[in-house]
Amino acid sequence: MPQARQTPMVVAASDRSLPILIAKAGSSARFAWEEFIYGKIRNRHTRAAYEHAIRKFLSHCEALNKELPTVSPRDVGCYLDEQDYAPATKKLHLSAIRHFFDTLVTRHVILLNPAHSVRGVRLQVVEGKTPEITVAQARKLMQSLDTSHVVGLRDRAIIAIMIYTAARVGAVASLRRDSFYDLGDQHCLRFSEKGGKSREIPVRHDLQHFIGDYLVAGGTEYADKSKPLFRTTIRKTKKLTQNPMSAGDMARMVKRRMKDAGLPPRLSPHSFRVTTITDLLSQGVPLEDVQNLAGHADPRTTRLYDRRQRRVTRNLVERISI
Repeated sequence: MPQARQTPMVVAASDRSLPILIAKAGSSARFAWEEFIYGKIRNRHTRAAYEHAIRKFLSHCEALNKELPTVSPRDVGCYLDEQDYAPATKKLHLSAIRHFFDTLVTRHVILLNPAHSVRGVRLQVVEGKTPEITVAQARKLMQSLDTSHVVGLRDRAIIAIMIYTAARVGAVASLRRDSFYDLGDQHCLRFSEKGGKSREIPVRHDLQHFIGDYLVAGGTEYADKSKPLFRTTIRKTKKLTQNPMSAGDMARMVKRRMKDAGLPPRLSPHSFRVTTITDLLSQGVPLEDVQNLAGHADPRTTRLYDRRQRRVTRNLVERISI
């Protein structure tokens, strides 16, 4: 008997935003995709990174004429070997693929997870890569700011918050007017941070004045509580808008201020966090207290920011007698 002619599967218009292999695999695969991307992952940055990794791998499988049930550990391993990524990025991609295929197994789209037995790249991190800004450099930066206008006062307050609270730039950008408040005996800042954490950190007196001076100069001392604490400006007019500064806006501002102060270009807003943690540990502050300030769930993460014992000095390398 002549062999039946197979009709190519047509992907519906509503499924065109899906990876082709998912759209072809049917309703269970589509449900698993939406469950994993939109249901299980709540952090938008993680969602974007995982979705990018999974889409890229599925496109790779499609180019090999694979269907979801036929993807093997060899396909996963060879794909990772072919990617010119840093070890940390390869680990992220493997994690995304592994967790997504777990969802496909749960929803009975496939029988076994092909990524489950694939080993990741060995990566042992003993020190973070973020460069440290020295205490002298931080002071030089603060002293270089022109605070005769509201923009300078705003930028001084932002930088001081990162120094004196060890907060991430994203947490500073999310501050609202009611995030800075008076408890009667002291002022505090309440941050919304990674993982849905909300933390209250006392404000030291000089930082309290920095923030207060900015609010008075900007006319936002009694602004609506839901309004952003730090606002953008209209080009170079030094006039504040109603729009909040994003984390990117703040990072670019810090880079500009550092360049104007003659500081190394490799420094970043995260450098303040490294310096604050190292400085407190150098003064003998208990690791647990520094960990609480940094908002780390694990003290090992705090230790990655500690630069006290891991510096290789130029004096050391100059002593090599070759």
